[in-house]
Amino acid sequence: MVIHWLWVLPFVLLLIGGLIYKAYKHRGEHHHHHGFGHKHGESTIAVDTYAYHSGIAHWNPAFKVVLSIVLLLFCVIADSVEVSLIIICFTTFVTVVLGDLSFHHYFEMLTIPLVFLIVGSIIILINFSWTPMTNVILCLPVFNFFIIITHESLHVTVHLWARAFGALSAMYMMSLSTMSNEIFSVLRKAHVPALIIELMNMIYRNIFIMADTQSRMRNAAESRLGYVDYRTSLKSFGNTISNLFIVSLKRSGHLYDAMEARCYDGELLFLETEKPINAKLVVMALAVVAYCVLVWAMTRGV
Repeated sequence: MVIHWLWVLPFVLLLIGGLIYKAYKHRGEHHHHHGFGHKHGESTIAVDTYAYHSGIAHWNPAFKVVLSIVLLLFCVIADSVEVSLIIICFTTFVTVVLGDLSFHHYFEMLTIPLVFLIVGSIIILINFSWTPMTNVILCLPVFNFFIIITHESLHVTVHLWARAFGALSAMYMMSLSTMSNEIFSVLRKAHVPALIIELMNMIYRNIFIMADTQSRMRNAAESRLGYVDYRTSLKSFGNTISNLFIVSLKRSGHLYDAMEARCYDGELLFLETEKPINAKLVVMALAVVAYCVLVWAMTRGV
């Protein structure tokens, strides 16, 4: 398997240069990005918080959604390591450098999916055999069997990593720069059924209601030494889980009462701000997509 790094090099340099410029621009700053971050006892930061403070929040939401989906689909369909690396570098540059998001926070957001990706790829990468094999990358004897890594398994693993990480970074570019209500507005304009949009909104909101509820219950347990040792921690964890659903259900009921008090009639309405499409951004997006198509065509089958 050969990776043509020459095609990827311009975007790698773009990303590195952007990160260096951002580090120079924010030199001497030791506070959390825009005054928010992970603090002790808080629940997971809502993605909307990052999107609200994003440096590209003023971009047209339909443009960001369409660009992210196009890059995601092309990354999956092309199945090219070079194309995936270009998309990763470009979307990371847009999210972290242009969006002015802390790279530390961005990496934290990637931690959980990366763990699942690593675990899944190890299963694909490693094979087991009772007899030694030749013409393989690794043949490691362990007790009475051998751990084998073949050229084919490495090829599949690298392609899996590239496609998954490329698609993930494309979705992060959209979600970390576009408010949820703007995404729902784009879906509404795309004539997605209203029921699906409202279910998506309700589920999205209740995820953070449950996360906030769990955080408050954990803080209450910690203040009463509920996690002082392993046995007590298990008991506190069990009590938290058993009460989480009931408390979250009550808070969801309060949310519905608040919606009815604001004349909710079965349709969720959102305040929308007009954000015109910038012609320069469209040209930039078309150039990146065209370059990806060119790289895919030049490296296909090589």
